[in-house]
Amino acid sequence: MGVAVWGTGAFVPSRIVTNDEVGAPAGVDDAWIRTKTAIRERRWVDSHQATSDLAVEAGRQALESAGLHPDDLRYIVVATSTPDHPQPPTAAYVQHHLQARQAAAFDMNAVCSGFVFALSTVARMLWAVDGYALVIGADVYSRILNPKDRRTVILFGDGAGAVVLGPSDDDRHGVISTKLHTFGALNDKIIVPAGGSRIPLSDIHYETGLAYFTMEGRAVKDFVLTELPPLVRAFFDDAGIDPGEVSHFVPHQANGMMLDDLVPALGLSAAQTHRTLEIYGNTGAASVGITLDQADRQGLLLRDDLVLLAGFGGGMAVGLALLRW
Repeated sequence: MGVAVWGTGAFVPSRIVTNDEVGAPAGVDDAWIRTKTAIRERRWVDSHQATSDLAVEAGRQALESAGLHPDDLRYIVVATSTPDHPQPPTAAYVQHHLQARQAAAFDMNAVCSGFVFALSTVARMLWAVDGYALVIGADVYSRILNPKDRRTVILFGDGAGAVVLGPSDDDRHGVISTKLHTFGALNDKIIVPAGGSRIPLSDIHYETGLAYFTMEGRAVKDFVLTELPPLVRAFFDDAGIDPGEVSHFVPHQANGMMLDDLVPALGLSAAQTHRTLEIYGNTGAASVGITLDQADRQGLLLRDDLVLLAGFGGGMAVGLALLRW
């Protein structure tokens, strides 16, 4: 028996942060941000909220969509690079607040590819062991951004996206194929230098910028536009799928201008590309899940449709997943 998506969910904070608000400390305005990114606004958490709070709400929505109870879950996996604490795993808080007493819970960090990495990992676990699992991508990047760095602070929003995975009603529907890639030689292109065992966090690292998220934007764009098209072509070849058969493309919501360049290069002329970045920004590991949930709730994903999920980001990493709805 295969593994399929039983339900989707998403949650973003209520606080809307405009381009003018986020751009002012960085010395840029609304027009500049829209031109560079296509982002109009994003959501940021309030002072009392953390990653697990967003993940719990997205998880609840996904369970409701699936028609399942938390006790039905065998696993809860939270993909995040902004956990509540270095330990315990953020998934432990999610398990507790959902009261999913039967579920083993752990985190996965593949930065912005995390949701697809987690979905692939959990799908393979469920192929071996019958049951249901909750996969959540959740990030609170607003807490690790340098307000004066226009390369990063304008891009990111906070949020969580989730799916419930469970047995497919037949072998044809569900998760058809997944493929994960890591380009570890490029590990310095997206990084938060301080806060781990190599550079323990201290106040001085905020002064020097080492405690903040940093990204070489040009190098990241070049990586995505150079590496992703051949990886996607090889992925389709291995799966025996013609790209023209794909009905929906749900990419990581990195940057609107980047996606404008990427989509034609992938040869997905027949696919509808789904986007949420204009109103939510780049929500890290949450972005693919949030965008998939939006497409699902809008009734755009129909039975038998092929859906390609693509995550890409720090590591550098690429995660691909092909679903038949």
